Amino acid sequence: MRNLKKTRRIQIILLAVVSLAIATALIGYAMRDGINFFRSPTQVVENPPGANETFRIGGLVEEGSLIRGQGAEITFRVTDTNAAIPVKYTGVLPDLFGENEGVVATGKYVDGSFMATEILAKHDETYMPKEVIDALKDQGVYVDPNAAAATN
Repeated sequence: MRNLKKTRRIQIILLAVVSLAIATALIGYAMRDGINFFRSPTQVVENPPGANETFRIGGLVEEGSLIRGQGAEITFRVTDTNAAIPVKYTGVLPDLFGENEGVVATGKYVDGSFMATEILAKHDETYMPKEVIDALKDQGVYVDPNAAAATN
């Protein structure tokens, strides 16, 4: 009788461990498309991602690079002042989108161009996404808009 209880307890523990491992694997599999890593243009140039990898790229819209094509197609270049990546987007741009403004785009890097599916621009005159600020600080070119406004 005692041996049967011990065997049953071991079976239940093993079943729980296997169930937990399967649940963890299923959650990881389900989240694989929901996690989008941020990369700066320099990181994309140094280590190009695969054509099937969805990620976010951010930086400043390079001055003179914004071209509005026929219809809703827009091309521009995202830069962190060290490297620039061409971006193609089809759709309506946010109202505050413009040259020399911070931007974060979600999409895929295909044949040397970033094919954006979503474009995020700043919320107001002083906002810039944290990832873009960090990338610009790494390049040594970030200027705090609040400090610049205080000196004027």
